[in-house]
Amino acid sequence: MEISKTLLLVISLVAATCFLQAKAAGVYCSNPYTRCYRKYITCPEECPSTTAMNSKNKVCYADCDRPTCKSQCRMRKPNCNRPGSACYDPRFIGGDGIVFYFHGKSNEEFSLVSDSDLQINGRFIGHRPAGRARDFTWIQALGFLFNSHKFSLEAAKTASWDNEIDHLKFSFDGQDLSVPEETLSTWYSPNKDIKIERMSQRNSVIVTIKDKAEIMINVVPVTKEDDRIHSYKVPSDDCFAHLEVQFRFFNLSPKVDGILGRTYKPDFQNPAKPGVAMPVVGGEDNFKTSSLLSTDCKTCIFSDSQAEFDLVKSEIEYATLDCTRGASSGQGIVCRK
Repeated sequence: MEISKTLLLVISLVAATCFLQAKAAGVYCSNPYTRCYRKYITCPEECPSTTAMNSKNKVCYADCDRPTCKSQCRMRKPNCNRPGSACYDPRFIGGDGIVFYFHGKSNEEFSLVSDSDLQINGRFIGHRPAGRARDFTWIQALGFLFNSHKFSLEAAKTASWDNEIDHLKFSFDGQDLSVPEETLSTWYSPNKDIKIERMSQRNSVIVTIKDKAEIMINVVPVTKEDDRIHSYKVPSDDCFAHLEVQFRFFNLSPKVDGILGRTYKPDFQNPAKPGVAMPVVGGEDNFKTSSLLSTDCKTCIFSDSQAEFDLVKSEIEYATLDCTRGASSGQGIVCRK
């Protein structure tokens, strides 16, 4: 009887410890460019873990860049109705919270984000039914340049959609790479400056670029219902598999540009007309690149040269230096009249 009581006590203590650990689970903010750097944010009881084997379950999410430094429960997939999203044909929500459409052109690439140390391009696919003045377009691929690396992901073309097939393809520095088709399976670059994690077995991932960005991505088709509502007139040999994307950025410079990137500028005036059902923004010629991994658009500011990056960075720091608070503004620079 004594042994049973002892075992019962041990089991109770272990269970209590596990409960407390689960309750106290949280996220440590390790990115020095976020507002909650070095803080530990506790997860809610309803979602004590940051991971979930079932992609339909909510997980603990802590935005280390929010001044409140609190966590919340959310799904691990793009939210097409939140800032930083690029979904549908393509509808963007800028860093300023304003909704706009950028149609681009089918089978061409455009700069989505261009900063001194990060370039993100998107490849648009689509078609133009007879009688239409422009292409219907969707984002089919993303290309990233950072830290002297080139990374891309794309939705593979398919005539008909099958949920049991993974339509994502990846490449890193010119080499194809594969991520095991298992929920939560992860791939790291050699220097661990990029991470790919599957949110489900197929067609859904989170890409993390260290200290720069987190991107949630789904691959989806143009459905028959979409086709009926919008009169896309999708051909029988292509369901236009494309990406739904939500970006979260860290440490963007005030000079950031690109279709989406420029909406994160502190002084950006969005040309999208308020009150319009589909506010379309043009400027294709300013953002067009020659390929998915090129930085040759008219508004691109990405520099792969460390010397050039340091120069751009110093210019940005000098331009944003506040000399209104005494002899030094706290950046180790003495302001002189």
